[in-house]
Amino acid sequence: MEGTRTSGARGAARAAGRSAGRSSARAAAPGGTAEPRRAGPLIVTEDLALLDDLLRLCAAAGVEPEVHHRVPERRASWTDPPLVLVGDDVAARCRAAARRPGVVLVGREQDDPGVWRLAVEVGAECVLRLPEAESVLVDRIADAAEGVGRQALTVGVVGGRGGAGASTLACGLALAAARTGRRTLLVDGDPLGGGLDVLLGGEREDGRRWPDFAASKGRLAGGALEESLPAVRGVRVLSWGREPAAPVAPEAVRSVLAAARRRGGIVVVDLPRGTDEAATEALAQLDLGLLVVPGELRAVAAAHRVASIIGMVVRDLRAVVRGPYAAGLDEHWVADALRLPLAGELPYDPGIVADQDAGVPPGGEPRGALGRFCAAFWERALAPGGAA
Repeated sequence: MEGTRTSGARGAARAAGRSAGRSSARAAAPGGTAEPRRAGPLIVTEDLALLDDLLRLCAAAGVEPEVHHRVPERRASWTDPPLVLVGDDVAARCRAAARRPGVVLVGREQDDPGVWRLAVEVGAECVLRLPEAESVLVDRIADAAEGVGRQALTVGVVGGRGGAGASTLACGLALAAARTGRRTLLVDGDPLGGGLDVLLGGEREDGRRWPDFAASKGRLAGGALEESLPAVRGVRVLSWGREPAAPVAPEAVRSVLAAARRRGGIVVVDLPRGTDEAATEALAQLDLGLLVVPGELRAVAAAHRVASIIGMVVRDLRAVVRGPYAAGLDEHWVADALRLPLAGELPYDPGIVADQDAGVPPGGEPRGALGRFCAAFWERALAPGGAA
């Protein structure tokens, strides 16, 4: 069986591949829902022990590889896969293969100086040695299969004080982003906030919530994450369940947000004002932070303390100032007092409460004050080289 989908040549690797596949499906799609296998790399090797390891790593990345003992006779079988893993046992026979990007030479021998010459001759981009490079190789396989390109623009929203309207703005931004046709994910980073799915009117939608990801570690498949979440008005929403749940570990926050960002598009994160380890992990993933500040002196004083803390983590933190204003204050005064760039003035919109009573989520009406503000924000942020 010269070239098969992980059959024939794998021999003793079959059982290990099935076992690894089951465990990786649980990791890729929390709750036991497996993501369909994606087309994976081409593996070229005759070393059954090496093949066993490579099949296990492909299973961990959630992909189905194609296996050959030598360079495939059919040219497309060599040139089309997103990645080619060449075992050092057959590298010498791959010298005549067509040059292409994404070739990796894999083996176990640590002290063979000739391996670097072989890597050059087969056009390999790098040499990876197992088991030391297993985690690197899993990431490389998964990235190639997912077609990773530009990461998502990730915007975090945090209130300068309680009730500032951060969740309202986060929902509005997510809905406005979805209206541009971009992949959009809204992440509820505040376990005490009541749930963004409720604010959007999607609390009855099927899908995973944060407790389902509480034990996540390492790499999550971005596609599995996206497909497992509820979809509300064109937005994928990661929110909290209705039942009390244990806090989500920082490692899980890091894993989930990294997977979300790899999918591209836009990620909006609603953040708590506190900075525990989980919140700090979320802050570290932001491209831009928006601090929502009502136009009153006590709110500015509270926001100053929040800004001094999260500003140590967020590279680009800006103020969104919300009316109505106390006497003598305006949006520029508030931003200057906080020593933050002004991202914009969020107009006071008394109709938001009435809209929610009518089943319209914040920002759901494009012509409303919040909808117009969010549309203008994305127009600036998504312009070539743009910053909000």
